[in-house]
Amino acid sequence: MTSQRKPRGPYRKSAERREQILQAAYEAIDEHGERASLQDIADRVGVTQPALTYYFPTRDDLLLAVLERRDVMGKAASTGAAVEGASMVEGMAASARHTTNHPGLAKLYVTLSAAATDPESPAHSYFHDRYRTIASEVTRDFEEQQRTGVIRADEPAEHLARVVLAVLDGLQIQWMHDPTVDIAAIAETFTRMLAPSADFGREEKAAD
Repeated sequence: MTSQRKPRGPYRKSAERREQILQAAYEAIDEHGERASLQDIADRVGVTQPALTYYFPTRDDLLLAVLERRDVMGKAASTGAAVEGASMVEGMAASARHTTNHPGLAKLYVTLSAAATDPESPAHSYFHDRYRTIASEVTRDFEEQQRTGVIRADEPAEHLARVVLAVLDGLQIQWMHDPTVDIAAIAETFTRMLAPSADFGREEKAAD
């Protein structure tokens, strides 16, 4: 029986250094948004600015790596709520709260996503693949929830999934313009609208 070996020597040190740089960039951008300088990131790690290019050849490479880490952290936040037995409503609210807790990263996401609509943008492939992957994951999740009666089944799961992504991105932009907007509460309101249509019918009859 063989066991997976951990990297040793220079390979392990190289991986550790890359992780240190990525974490420093994540923290710097979380604090200052896209304005965070490469020099600030290098200073946090204790390396020269040119040394950063060994691990991340361009600034775009580093920014995209930071966004990928943001995705992982955001997914962990919403998944954590689900693990604790929270509902879909609470899971979506947790994702929204993660956004407001990391304003610099949110600003980076919005800035790069707008620029990425240009096929020539270095971030184009990242956002194209990101939306396709997340939409597929949410669609599968919604299809299962439709089968179990958790959410309404009178609309295609794929359409509902895309609407959820649009709502989260739209709320993020509104919050950046006006931080008083409680996007977590609004996200909760929206997810309740995904309840089975029969529930709406009963509420309308009760109102009459």
